[in-house]
Amino acid sequence: MRAASLFLREIRIEHTLFALPFAYVGALFAARGLPHAAALVWITLAVLGARTAAMAANRYFDRDIDARTPRTARRAVATGELAPGVMLVAVGAGLALLLLAAWQLNPLCVKLLPIAAAGVLLYPLGKRFTWMVHLVLGAVDGLAPLGAYIGITGRVDATGLALFAAVTLWVAGFDIPYALMDLPTDRENGVNSMPVRFGEKSARPMAIAMHIGMFALLAIAGRVGGLTGAWYIAGLAITVALIVYELLLVRTKDNIFRLNERMFSANMTYSVIFLMTVALGFGLRA
Repeated sequence: MRAASLFLREIRIEHTLFALPFAYVGALFAARGLPHAAALVWITLAVLGARTAAMAANRYFDRDIDARTPRTARRAVATGELAPGVMLVAVGAGLALLLLAAWQLNPLCVKLLPIAAAGVLLYPLGKRFTWMVHLVLGAVDGLAPLGAYIGITGRVDATGLALFAAVTLWVAGFDIPYALMDLPTDRENGVNSMPVRFGEKSARPMAIAMHIGMFALLAIAGRVGGLTGAWYIAGLAITVALIVYELLLVRTKDNIFRLNERMFSANMTYSVIFLMTVALGFGLRA
């Protein structure tokens, strides 16, 4: 039981809430309403599998860096409480679940699966090579709405790509504060990030700029996806409110740990509310 508890704590299963609402957004756009229940189940399992594989790969590849970083030094794999091999098994299980879900959705999902699997497995290594690692992480999460869209429609088009790009910028934007928390240690360990490359003063507004880009892309997605009514406009207005709130946060003198906690909570809440506005925009009622 303790090993299972440690494993669930390591992969942060609750963080699936970041990717899942936007996966459902992609499914709603694809179906122009509520998809079949079976499709939603397989989309949910695909996100769960991909997220599990991605987090397990991250913990496996980063165990030495985690051990040298104060914020992450107590992670179970970094301390040795949990064997690294457990994470390799979890990577395999997560990818197997992702493959099963893709197989149940449609053939194009299966054909594109190697791209998704490569992103899931390789994104933890990005910080060793490029300061654009936040965009790499964002792109991996951006596969959730794109994959769901493809799972329903069996095609790639402008709507799915706009949602993919929007989520890429969304996740990249709120990942920057995480890098700010580890800035001194990252410099010592040779870890790349925007704060390391450009400094804290420049990195904070970069997060806001990415979320402004997310707003523009969500507006495009609504336009090309045929959702421009009052509820979707309300969702876009909530996106603006999120950006204003974040702008106020980054201008405060709060320490970076408090800023990150508040930004994390705001973005998790935002994703659920935005999903609700999209559902209402397509005429769905509880």
